[in-house]
Amino acid sequence: MTSVSDALSSSDDAIGIGRKGTIDNPYILYAPFWTVDTLFYSVPRPRVDLDFAFCLFLKVDWKSKNESTGLPSLSKQSISSTIVVEPEFEEQRAIGALFRSLDSLITLHQRK
Repeated sequence: MTSVSDALSSSDDAIGIGRKGTIDNPYILYAPFWTVDTLFYSVPRPRVDLDFAFCLFLKVDWKSKNESTGLPSLSKQSISSTIVVEPEFEEQRAIGALFRSLDSLITLHQRK
């Protein structure tokens, strides 16, 4: 394994999803971030809210896109072929903010 000095993204946050193993557990990657070869990452297009896109990633049944008989695996093609519907940007921001707020509230209650 070689080392790198430059981040894959030094300014844009993204969503990470396992390429092998835990393919059904996406999470947000905050810039700057680095990754390994068993992780895909997706930087949302302009006018796509990161928190909303993350909610979409959580709703996809990634296990149904498994391409292996052993260790669960995804390919770039299986991710790229996933179709989702997205509302206008302002609605995305409102939905994303709502779910981010709910996640924070749930986390606070779990800590109690």
